[in-house]
Amino acid sequence: MTALMGRDEFRAALENAIKGREAKNASFSKAWADGTLTKEHFARWAENHYHYVGPFADYLANIYANTPDHFTDAKDFTLQNMYEEELADIRHTDLLIKFGEACGTTKERIEDPNNMNAITRGLQSWCYAVSQREHFVVATAALVVGLESQVPSIYKKQIVPLREVYGFTEDEIEFFDLHITSDVVHGERGYQIVLDCADTPQLQERCLQLVRWGAEMRFSYTKGLYDTYVAPDLELSGA
Repeated sequence: MTALMGRDEFRAALENAIKGREAKNASFSKAWADGTLTKEHFARWAENHYHYVGPFADYLANIYANTPDHFTDAKDFTLQNMYEEELADIRHTDLLIKFGEACGTTKERIEDPNNMNAITRGLQSWCYAVSQREHFVVATAALVVGLESQVPSIYKKQIVPLREVYGFTEDEIEFFDLHITSDVVHGERGYQIVLDCADTPQLQERCLQLVRWGAEMRFSYTKGLYDTYVAPDLELSGA
C-alpha cells in the first residue's frame, strides 16, 4: 500500500478482511445454531472459551499500557472495556461459569487450563503476543475488530436455539444476552479508534493484516471445538 486510504475506503477494507472468515460460519457454530449439539458439548465449549475470554482484560491492559497518553479517546475506551469485563455489575467470566455449570461442568473444571485444547491455547497465546508486541492501533484492530466485533453476529444465531431447542433459562444464558448488546458498542468503538489512529499507509496495512489473522484465528478456534469434541461423538454413533 503506497497511499493513505480515506476513512470510508479503510472501513470497507476492514470489514472485508473479516468476510469469508466469520466464526459464525465455522462447524461448531453451525451445529449449535442447528440444534444438534448436546449440553456436554456446551460444557467443553465453556471450558475452552473461559481461557480465551477470561484474560481479555489482560490483553486490553497491554494495549492500554502501549497507548501514548495523548491518544485520550483510545485509552479511555480501552479502560472502559476492561472495567466492563471485570468490575461492572457482574464479571463476564462469572456469567460464563454459570452457563457452564448449567451444562454439567464445574467452576473448577472451567478454570483449569488443562481442560482447554491446543487450538484454544494457541488463540490465547496469540492474543497475549499481539497485545504486548504490536502498535496499540494494530492490536486494537486485531482484538476488538477482528475478534470482539464478531460476537453479536455469532451469539444472535446461537441464543435462540439455547432457549427454544436446548431449554436453557434466561438466567443461565445471560452471558450471551449481555454480549450481544455490549459487543455491538465495543466493536463499533474499536472500528472508530482504528479509523482515527491508523494514520499512515503502513499502519493501515498492518491493521488489515491483523484483522484477517484475527478472524482466521477465531474461525480456527471455533472449528477446532467441533473437530475435538463433536466429530468424535459422531464417529462413535455412526452418524
